Amino acid sequence: MENDIKTSGSRTENDITVDVFRPEDAEGIVRLFQAVYGESYPIRLFYDPAAIIAANREGRYHSIVARTQSGEIVGVTHVFPSAPSSAVLEAGLGMVLKEYRNAGVNGRILNFIFEEFAPNILHVEELYGEAVCNHTIQQKFMARLKFTAPALEIALMPVEAYQKEQSAAGRVAALNAFRCYRSKPHRIYLPAAYEPILRQIYALLDDIRDIAVSNEKAPDGAVSRGDLKVFDFARVARITVQEIGSDVAEFLSDMETRCLDQNAVVLQARVNLATPWVGEAVDCLRNMGYFFGGALPRWFDTDGFLMQKLLCPPDFDGIQLLTDFSRQLLAFIREDWQRAGGRMRSSGQL
Repeated sequence: MENDIKTSGSRTENDITVDVFRPEDAEGIVRLFQAVYGESYPIRLFYDPAAIIAANREGRYHSIVARTQSGEIVGVTHVFPSAPSSAVLEAGLGMVLKEYRNAGVNGRILNFIFEEFAPNILHVEELYGEAVCNHTIQQKFMARLKFTAPALEIALMPVEAYQKEQSAAGRVAALNAFRCYRSKPHRIYLPAAYEPILRQIYALLDDIRDIAVSNEKAPDGAVSRGDLKVFDFARVARITVQEIGSDVAEFLSDMETRCLDQNAVVLQARVNLATPWVGEAVDCLRNMGYFFGGALPRWFDTDGFLMQKLLCPPDFDGIQLLTDFSRQLLAFIREDWQRAGGRMRSSGQL
């Protein structure tokens, strides 16, 4: 059916080749970002052809392009490291020129990445992507390509990112979808507060875990270790806690202060589920107003756990989800957001 759908002019989907990046594609990628986002895309690298070439050469981004016979770039998705573990890569930062969106271009790019590029060229162990929830198009591809979605980020993307195409009325949520290419069974510890929902999530994943409940305390003198990344344009702050110490409450409080100093309105914390006392960190986060996000397979090579806090209004009613389980996950997250005092915090009262 896709081959029968015409695109702009006399060109068809058959005119398009999906391929790995070539240096001569860089200027076309810039033009594509400009056509879709104007000048508002927050990652400025994608407006600089020389920077795109360097990023691909160095492995910071792998650009997978849809290219016409004349060399025009009409679609792109990137594969890149974004988790603490080198075993996990993200597929994202993708778009298709508006005139080609009914020609199966996005599906061909994703199929190439997930079925050919990831397993045969990069040999990744776990691949994940963030499927935005102002529509269900990406979610349909994820389901078709054997991904599961164990986490949901609320209010991740600012509405300004969708201003050119006017495809969102508020900040946009994103499902975190994962696919395992190389199994790594290991023990994880579920925070007691979220044991039932996490057991439901792990029953759906495509990998094996030895599951216990976190009921230990951090050893005296153990020091927390982690880092913070703030995305200024999106006003999103991501706290990564790689090691959980007995000082975790102070550590998290200091991290949050740094987030607020940088004007973040979406705060996320990722902690390591392989830590027997991870429940202590999760309890601290709950007391600080954070709510459930979900599981992150292989995030630290072992699994991670996402919690989140909003200092902006969430658009729960605008979140579009494809599967019954994703809708169940959203309902649980919304309830936990209310438990965390969400109405007060989202109105800007700290």
